[in-house]
Amino acid sequence: MGVEFGLLGPVAAWDGGSVLPLGAPRHREVLGRLLVARGRVVTVDRLVADLWEEAPPAGAVGAVRTFVAALRRALEPARPARQPSRLLVTDGPGYFLRAGREAVDARRFEEAVAAAAGAPPHTAVALWRDALALWRGPVLADFPDASWPRAERARLESLRLDAVERRADALVATGAAHEAVADLRGHVVAHPHRQDGWILLAGALDRAGRRGEALETLGRARAALAGAVGPGGSRDAVDRAERRILGAAGSAPEPAGTTDSLWERTAAAWNRSVPARSSARLHATAGLLRDLAVTGAGGLEEARRHRRDLVAAAEATGDAEPAARIIGSYDVPAVWTRADSPDDVRALSRAAARAAAELGPAAPAALRARLLSVVAVESRGDATADAPLPRAADAPVTEPWRRRAGLAADEAVRIARRLADPRLLAFALNGAFMQSFATCGSATRRDALGGELVRLAVDHELPGHELLGRIVRLQALAGLGDLAAAEGEAGEIDRLAHRNDRPLAGVFTAWYRALRTCGTEGWGAARPRYDQALAATADCGMPGLADGAAALVAVVPAMLGDGLPDPDDFARLDAGPYRPWLTPLLLAASGAREEARRALGTVPRPPHDLLQEALWCLLARAAAAVDHRPVLLRARGELSAARSEQAGAGSGLVSFGPVARHLSAVEEALGRGAAGTEV
Repeated sequence: MGVEFGLLGPVAAWDGGSVLPLGAPRHREVLGRLLVARGRVVTVDRLVADLWEEAPPAGAVGAVRTFVAALRRALEPARPARQPSRLLVTDGPGYFLRAGREAVDARRFEEAVAAAAGAPPHTAVALWRDALALWRGPVLADFPDASWPRAERARLESLRLDAVERRADALVATGAAHEAVADLRGHVVAHPHRQDGWILLAGALDRAGRRGEALETLGRARAALAGAVGPGGSRDAVDRAERRILGAAGSAPEPAGTTDSLWERTAAAWNRSVPARSSARLHATAGLLRDLAVTGAGGLEEARRHRRDLVAAAEATGDAEPAARIIGSYDVPAVWTRADSPDDVRALSRAAARAAAELGPAAPAALRARLLSVVAVESRGDATADAPLPRAADAPVTEPWRRRAGLAADEAVRIARRLADPRLLAFALNGAFMQSFATCGSATRRDALGGELVRLAVDHELPGHELLGRIVRLQALAGLGDLAAAEGEAGEIDRLAHRNDRPLAGVFTAWYRALRTCGTEGWGAARPRYDQALAATADCGMPGLADGAAALVAVVPAMLGDGLPDPDDFARLDAGPYRPWLTPLLLAASGAREEARRALGTVPRPPHDLLQEALWCLLARAAAAVDHRPVLLRARGELSAARSEQAGAGSGLVSFGPVARHLSAVEEALGRGAAGTEV
């Protein structure tokens, strides 16, 4: 409905960014009381008791009804007389406020806090920042002495203080200790009894190279915390922090059985025992990179950076079969169909193809299947294209590199099924998923692939591939319009990711929940969720997912309707890899009709990936606006196979609504063009 409400500061309401005049303090107090109720009915008697805590006046009930009537006029000034309010609703003996979670700043704050709590550090910093930016002052600041908000005020303030500290902790983890110090200094001055604040400040000072100040801070903490926590509590916690900072000089030796100690001693023993430049070191490095890739954004970036060097080192040994085993060992589940580094995946795909050709038909079947799976997974979208892409305006052709990758995926699956090797089959099915986009409308097939991956992974305890299978199903179910089933998969993904320390899975569920909110509650409710998803994606270590994502989000409202987007909305956005398919639409929207037609005549066909239906819809909308028949005809042919799906929703990122609606618009535009030709 467009109205947003504020509790994190003085009570406020906005409509489209404009402040609504709420009237006298009692009016605002009624609104604040209803907001604190979180959609539950507050009886008139309860309102009277809360507004006049000592002795209500004789006309208190009538006054409350007058306040409610004034609030209704302020919140819905255009509401016709005698039409019931859609926001401030009468229900039996009282009233409730119909406001979704995204319409209330306190609820948005809580959701951002929950998202930040499970995010990797770089992402968490942005989420904590956005959460804290919602605060305009103390909770319900214009009613500091009222009793009714006391519990809610204490709860939200506690969440805010935790958010300040956790953001500082995330800043330190990302290397921004100096920024954390600046935030924490003011925090401990304002809240000297927050033990965690003092300890975090000392840790940040130490990480910033100021050990002396860190130890002095702990001394001040002891004085500030004396008597503020249980007996010995502050002393023990501060003492432990001091020992950590002093290191070996001031702390007891680490127990021999702790994880860090075991890692250091085992790594040292391995380094002493395994000869330098041996093949064993290459194989061990391959295993480490495979594990590193699933630890989070930083680990994924490091693994990607070093993997190509590892493959080059393996090929340099001149020993074909061990090199092939290293190339084929990277079976990290891959879900996004646009390559993070096209140059790297081209090199890796070609290295796998060379290894398979060099070993020939005599190669062990499992090794051949692994190499073919590498070819299939890395040949995602147009990453391995070895010629210019065909134009969208031309007739479809079977491109040689796509045919090779599809055949590699099919053969890898056949071999893995014959060998009954579950881990090998999971890897091969990942390749089959990446090659399942030869045409639009593949959501049903991808749902089946995801389901098989889930069953296989559950039976053989392959948690990484179970996550992959569930994300594949989430995307496919969204594309099929089954949001209830997709939501079930999202819950399982979050549970598995938490249990198995796979933080990047949460990026995909964050996007899906924005998409779902858009489908069920509308664009206005979805916009804040998309902002959170974009923030989570910015530092996720997957540029193939992140680049241009903001432009895709920005075009959603126009594509859900029947018009053209406002080019000004894209002036400061980088469309990244989606620029070729968005440009004709923006040219058409700006009135540059001939330029739009020229762009449509040269634009390449959309990549065979998770967003191909969405990109064809962008081209179709532009072609309809400027009457470009070749692209309209090609779009109709491509999209027809996806008629029963939701355009773009199979990506799990954005939805442009039913493909059938876009096809109807194409038919209408072709009909107009044909009529014009006859005339």
